[in-house]
Amino acid sequence: MTRLLKWFEPRFQISEHRKKFNNAFLLALILPLFIEQFLVMFVGVADTLMVSYVGEAAVSGVSLVNMFITIFIYIFTALASGGAVVVSQLIGKKDQENGDLAAGQLVMISLATSLVLMGLTLVFNQQILAWLFGKVEAEVMQASVTYLEIMTYTFPAMAIYNSGAALFRSMGRTKTTMHISLWMNGINIVGNYIGVFVLKAGVAGVAWPTFVSRLIAAIVIFYLCFKENNEVRLKLRNILRWHKEMTMRILKIAIPNSIENGMFQVSKVALSAITALFGTSQIAANGVAQSIWSMSALIGVAFGPAFITVIGQTIGAMDREAAKYYMVKLLRIATISSVAWNGLILALTPLMLMMFDLSDESKRLVFILVLIHNLFNALIFPISSPFTNGLRAAGDVRFTMYVSIFATAVVRVSLSYLFGIWMNLGVIGIALAMGVDWCVRAMFSMLRFKSGRWLRHQVI
Repeated sequence: MTRLLKWFEPRFQISEHRKKFNNAFLLALILPLFIEQFLVMFVGVADTLMVSYVGEAAVSGVSLVNMFITIFIYIFTALASGGAVVVSQLIGKKDQENGDLAAGQLVMISLATSLVLMGLTLVFNQQILAWLFGKVEAEVMQASVTYLEIMTYTFPAMAIYNSGAALFRSMGRTKTTMHISLWMNGINIVGNYIGVFVLKAGVAGVAWPTFVSRLIAAIVIFYLCFKENNEVRLKLRNILRWHKEMTMRILKIAIPNSIENGMFQVSKVALSAITALFGTSQIAANGVAQSIWSMSALIGVAFGPAFITVIGQTIGAMDREAAKYYMVKLLRIATISSVAWNGLILALTPLMLMMFDLSDESKRLVFILVLIHNLFNALIFPISSPFTNGLRAAGDVRFTMYVSIFATAVVRVSLSYLFGIWMNLGVIGIALAMGVDWCVRAMFSMLRFKSGRWLRHQVI
């Protein structure tokens, strides 16, 4: 164990009294995040597994809509991340009054955004799907319409939950969000089983339990955010008013994040339109592979909020050397953990595929896709994703936005067309393009870190 801990330590050190986050704290911070993300991704796999018994058309419809829905998830996540950066720095600065104000403004902005997006999607859902996936089979389109209409009602709940979760993670209280996630996903799984196998409601049998579970989670975390013993807490007056200066601080981080994440997901939707050209078998295989990819990416996803909490608080405390120290240390922990986890998931993939009601051809394709993804995910993803959250936590959001737009629009989309259509590799080509995209992001992010320019920004 001692040797393993030494691998996590950067070559350059800081004095012990400046190491605010010791190994025990980091473990207590990261492990609940991992468990929470594992629960979320497990439910995604369970959803896909249960829907597979409805038919490949249902799997295809759900997977295509999930690509589109993720646009909104990323928008809510970006808003929450903007709030988390501001709140984390205010906690590091020990400014509770402004921390409370930032928390209230975050919830107000997120809820208002979700209501607008929900209204637009409910009005134009069929037109959107026809524009994006008009060439899919009629049965797949019908499943997509049903699933999207129900999932749209979850937008406000997602916005509130993401905001509340971001606040608790900023405080380092990740066990709270883990416990809520446990109950939320438990409700979802039981509801899915009842909806698909008991009520035989098809796609709707998976969608409505998701709505109920997210609504309950949003209510619980919203209530807990008002507790007096929180380092930052919600106050009704801070939610119901507009504070221009604090709102702009949040949006200064959130808008570039939203643009970055929105562009990234728009490209995925565009790529899903390309995927739709490859036929139902490849669409279904890609949908199942994405569920397994989600499990493989757990380490990277879990470390993202940890970077924001740790780096945000050290920047708020005006200790830039400590921020550099924890950037390297967290990256080392993330990479070592990611290699081990991705290897485990790849080894278990043949066993997981036995549970899916897919053709042998589709299962072989799923394994190839998982192999490609996990190789890149183990070694490159920790730098291309969670590490960049450390840059964002310091306020360096425009740089990460520009890199993301370039890597997404120029690298991923163009290479997906080249590999997938021109070289006739299908969804395998799209997976390879994704790996190259991560490599480009990782290269630019590491160069930015070494230059030190990420430390020249001021958020609070």
